[in-house]
Amino acid sequence: MQDEKQLKILMLEDSKDDVFLIERVLRKDNLSFVKECVDTRDEFNEAIRRFQPDVVLSDHGLPGFNSREALKICLKERSSTPFILVTGTVSEDYAIACLRDGADDYILKSNLSRLPAAIRGAVKKRKLEKLKREARHALRKQNEELLKANRELDSFVYSVSHNLRGPLASLMGLLHIAKDEDKDQRLVQVHDMMSCSMNKLEDTLKEILEYSRNARGELQPGKVDWLRTIEASLSKLEYLDKGGKVEKHIRLQTDVPFTSDAGRLGIIFINLLSNAILYRDKNRDAVVNIDVLTSEKTATITIKDNGIGIKDDIKPHVFNMFYRGTELSQGAGLGLYIAKETVSKLRGTIEIESTHGVGTSVTVTVPNMN
Repeated sequence: MQDEKQLKILMLEDSKDDVFLIERVLRKDNLSFVKECVDTRDEFNEAIRRFQPDVVLSDHGLPGFNSREALKICLKERSSTPFILVTGTVSEDYAIACLRDGADDYILKSNLSRLPAAIRGAVKKRKLEKLKREARHALRKQNEELLKANRELDSFVYSVSHNLRGPLASLMGLLHIAKDEDKDQRLVQVHDMMSCSMNKLEDTLKEILEYSRNARGELQPGKVDWLRTIEASLSKLEYLDKGGKVEKHIRLQTDVPFTSDAGRLGIIFINLLSNAILYRDKNRDAVVNIDVLTSEKTATITIKDNGIGIKDDIKPHVFNMFYRGTELSQGAGLGLYIAKETVSKLRGTIEIESTHGVGTSVTVTVPNMN
């Protein structure tokens, strides 16, 4: 081959005639190489370290030394170097044992015409194996670095969000005091606007903390009390429906016991229900239906509202992080993203059907972890 690298071939052979025959076959096939010949254990040990061959060709039986011993030395000193058994007579069982021990091929001296192709094939195979090892090592290193970066990012997000909530709570407390003490109607209106903005910031920080906890925390499987989980979620959202204007219907078909992470199910309910409440249609009575159906394999959660719905051009983006699809959006654009990520953590699926001006239906399916 024209552009073939010159190979360094170490021959373990005590017959000069056989060395000559092997060399002639390789030259005839245009294999570019330099060789070194040895015929004792000590010479082989020394040559494999000093010569650093690209391939080893070994006869089987030499005085006080044989091919299987040579193979062990080769695997120990240069495990990535191809080892080919070239011998006059050897039993099939012995040849198979050598291949099982790590030899790349065996060639009978009566069929040396196979040797050039065997050498090229073995060298190519070992080169590919080396590239695969290097690629796996690089990928493993990248994954470790990515995991480290993700852990650091999650820790940073959690720390910042947590540390901001303390001062924010103090500000909200001071604002309420100022509002109670100042009866000027214009200032009261300003206080209300400031309070609304702070509540939005508080909600955003809660969402960021939810995302961080979901990303970092392990699953906590347990028997799910569906009614308790849903009512707890609605209780946390009472501030969004202070006048009780949203009619809520809970329908459970949950006779089949269900195991999952109730905390994460709560996160899903909170984020989906908050959207149903926030984006209700002010021109009609708001209704939210919450249905849960459990089976031996899955639970199907459906939350359906008669709110403002989602425009067709917005639908492909609703699960994107920080996406706010309407000027009416009051959150940070994290709710549906967090819901989707949490569903994924539970190895489930989430689908949205919506008609603008009619309403939205969200269906979540999660596996039973029992």
